[in-house]
Amino acid sequence: MFSRNRNSTDPYTSVQPQPRASVYRFARRSLRRTILLGLSALLLLISWNTAGTGKSAASPDRAAAAQVETAPPGSPQDGLSPGTSPDASQDKSIEKLNQLPKGKGFVYLDEVIPDAVYDIRYYTGDNFIGERIDGYNAPFAILTLRAARALKKVNDDLEKQGYRLKIIDAYRPQKAVDHFIAWSKKPQDTLMKEKFYPDVDKKNLFKLGYLSSKSGHSRGSTVDLTMVYKRTGEEVDMGGRVDFLGAISAHGAKGLTKEQRKHRYILKTAMVKQGFKPYSKEWWHYTLKNEPYPSTYFDFDVE
Repeated sequence: MFSRNRNSTDPYTSVQPQPRASVYRFARRSLRRTILLGLSALLLLISWNTAGTGKSAASPDRAAAAQVETAPPGSPQDGLSPGTSPDASQDKSIEKLNQLPKGKGFVYLDEVIPDAVYDIRYYTGDNFIGERIDGYNAPFAILTLRAARALKKVNDDLEKQGYRLKIIDAYRPQKAVDHFIAWSKKPQDTLMKEKFYPDVDKKNLFKLGYLSSKSGHSRGSTVDLTMVYKRTGEEVDMGGRVDFLGAISAHGAKGLTKEQRKHRYILKTAMVKQGFKPYSKEWWHYTLKNEPYPSTYFDFDVE
């Protein structure tokens, strides 16, 4: 029988012996390569994650910048969209410039009646034009001191009954009235018609007494207001919103519920008691009878 030599070097039947030192060197080199490759992969992964995080962090800023650049005037971005109105009493970032006419007796109403609610809508787009009105550079209510003191008594009386005044407009610059006039000459601009004058042709707003080339507000002793519940701050149902130009806004309008008539009566009684006279077409509009400037129309800005 044929037998193989144990020292045979036949590559198919035996492995050539390797020196032990060479094996160790080979193993160390392999280990170093493995470690270096692992570290390289880890560093690459970290760099990718860092780059991705940077892009994510920057995205909101870029999106915000794009929104500011592309948002039209009166958009929600600047708080002036139709149907919105900032509460000046809550926005501490807006400071009074205290540039009221010297010696004329004008005051910021919230300094006389801090408990009232202030919602100056001509500073916003929540009005019958749908944009901020000229001259309203800040959402503050300004009145003559005489009118402000009388109005404080009204608020005091209403608080005893569970209500509180909500001021929508007070002094109005003549430039704001001029803004109304300019708007009225643009028949195609009916952005807010459905909300504020759905049943009235825009061209008839002057003829019907809703608009005028001069306003009692510019004399500094006229105010537009409504009531809120003292406990909740919710607006009282008066049978129509302030500045709604239509028949339902008149004192004694038909179609009001018993509660709505009651609420209008409460407000009117409190106002008349303190020397204010109502305007027949607008339940929210009152002028101090003994106003200090019955024939002077001011034009300083609200700021």
